[in-house]
Amino acid sequence: MTAATFRALHQNRANGDPLVLPGPWDAASARAFVEAGYPALATPSAGIAASLGYEDGSTPPDEMFAAVARIARAVAVPVSADVEGGYGLPPRELVGRLLDAGAVGCNLEDSVEHSTLKDPQWHAQWLAEVRAEAGDDLFINARVDTFLVGTGDPDDAVARARLYAAAGADCVYPIMAPAEVIPLLRAGIEGPLNLVGTPEKEAVAELARLGATRITFGPQLQWHAQRATAELAARLRG
Repeated sequence: MTAATFRALHQNRANGDPLVLPGPWDAASARAFVEAGYPALATPSAGIAASLGYEDGSTPPDEMFAAVARIARAVAVPVSADVEGGYGLPPRELVGRLLDAGAVGCNLEDSVEHSTLKDPQWHAQWLAEVRAEAGDDLFINARVDTFLVGTGDPDDAVARARLYAAAGADCVYPIMAPAEVIPLLRAGIEGPLNLVGTPEKEAVAELARLGATRITFGPQLQWHAQRATAELAARLRG
């Protein structure tokens, strides 16, 4: 699978028909999502961290890339990888490791350790360097953390999104944006818009109505599976 295949899934989508991307945390969950009919996958860094026994944000880069490689190798659909803030790797090395792992896309966030927003101009320049190294071989999803660790100002989110798109991002991802500001974001941001959903059909439908181009779930599917496993274990013990 190629980035062109993955990029095409985001283009010319009808209003109310977003690309829904489940987040596998290992090869088995990836296969389950593909068998259910999903055309592509987007790994969640937090879900992979949990599966490897780490706290979110603490996975060693080598282990994260190895996990992504196992997932990509297990399925015949495009896989995008959440690689957090890039692990401090130079753009050339980051791109090389993503491609070596079999990823056709990546999430790159604009905060440090989930606590402080990066300078948007600096981050846009860094994204431009990643794009220059990747050419068309990676779909770049630029996460905007204004609503996660910033002020929550929609104008800041729109300004960051525009900078990142101008730097070469294929899609922008204002994570945790409240439903009431999504119409403002949709009006102010051209191009694909990634929104985070919850794993309920009604929630996905509402994000579709509000203008999502694609919907991801972060680690929530892994959490759901973990709860189901805990319930099964309790029943067996009882």
